[in-house]
Amino acid sequence: MERGVGLDAALHNDLQQAREALVWKLDGLSEYDLRRPMVPTGTNLLGLVKHVAIVDGGYLGVTFGRPLEELERWFQPDVEANADMWATAEEGREQIVNLYHRVWAHSDQTVEQLGLNALGRVPWWSDAEPVSVHRILVHVIAETNCHAGQADIICELIDGGAGWRRGDLSLPSTDAAGWRDYRARVEEVALQASKG
Repeated sequence: MERGVGLDAALHNDLQQAREALVWKLDGLSEYDLRRPMVPTGTNLLGLVKHVAIVDGGYLGVTFGRPLEELERWFQPDVEANADMWATAEEGREQIVNLYHRVWAHSDQTVEQLGLNALGRVPWWSDAEPVSVHRILVHVIAETNCHAGQADIICELIDGGAGWRRGDLSLPSTDAAGWRDYRARVEEVALQASKG
């Protein structure tokens, strides 16, 4: 989604690239691989997308008095901890990705309609000081990129897929043997360094 050349356009482009990088990690994976916890904290790909959809919608919706009705339950005080970090058996890939797309549209409208200098309040931040759309947009970009990085590692653990997006891996072009050699070299250096 190409926009103009101003600061708001640059920030929008950065956010959209991070959103798309996160979502493409789901491509071609089984329901099990999308949902399986890959680290001790239970982080999983579909849960990351669900979480980021709620975060995006909260910060660029609730903060500026524009809550998205279908996300309201996630901002109630009785929500189970980490319930946004995994998908239930009833929540499919398409449902969560479509939710995220609706959130994108709503959040983008917030930025476009209010502008970067409009003020709001983040109700779950303890200081609850006024914040600008600009400040929150930067926060959401950082949050989305952080989770896209987590998804990159999880996807690599599942099927070897890594990089910014398919066809533009942002990684050196090498085959499996090259990566094994590279990893072995890094491991050897780590062992040498650990011996002091």
